[in-house]
Amino acid sequence: MKKIEVVQNILKANDYIAAQNQQLLNENGVFAINIMSAPGAGKTSLILQTIARLKNKLRIAVIEGDVASTLDSERVRSEVTDVVQITTRNMSESCTLIANMVSRALERMPLRDVALLLIENVGNLICPSEFALGEHRRVVVSSLPEGDDKPMKYPVIFADADAVVINKVDFLPYVEFDISSFQNALRVLNPKVAIFQVSCKTGIGIENWCSWLLTELEASRQRSPHLTSPLKGEE
Repeated sequence: MKKIEVVQNILKANDYIAAQNQQLLNENGVFAINIMSAPGAGKTSLILQTIARLKNKLRIAVIEGDVASTLDSERVRSEVTDVVQITTRNMSESCTLIANMVSRALERMPLRDVALLLIENVGNLICPSEFALGEHRRVVVSSLPEGDDKPMKYPVIFADADAVVINKVDFLPYVEFDISSFQNALRVLNPKVAIFQVSCKTGIGIENWCSWLLTELEASRQRSPHLTSPLKGEE
């Protein structure tokens, strides 16, 4: 019983800080996306493709979460200037980002100048689903080489997602992956989830993904008077 109480207290404290993070983001007009996946599914590649498509429309910042390396943040830093690395190896929660880590990262960002914040979570399909960060939308990336059974094996993270990106569709001729079965399993868990089939290598589907992001950003701006950071060209 005590262990359950401790876990509940940790999650409650995290939710409190996450709410503060979102309030800070709202006050500065920043729309935040929490991008989650297993290692190697293509989170960084999706972020780079997103930046390439949208950097002329809005200012993008990135928080990079990883257990040990800074390789991904170095790749992203070549495309945008506002990048903060979080390395979790020596932290209390090493398998996921938590709200307190993101809070510290936000202190190092020029939030008033940013419209879109992309948060790359630590590669894991279990832990990240438990911890809110203050994000406005949750996105799960799943790639064809991982197999089409992930929604059934890791239902919690998929059930809570606002969007699922099926990446590496260019692998379809070479792997056994039933896209219809995958999507049907998703719909059972999460009937309202947005699903995108993309290839970050070839660019297939990226425009649809970016269009959804812009639509969600604009919808949040309409719902919240605080989300008023302009797109480029609106200043």
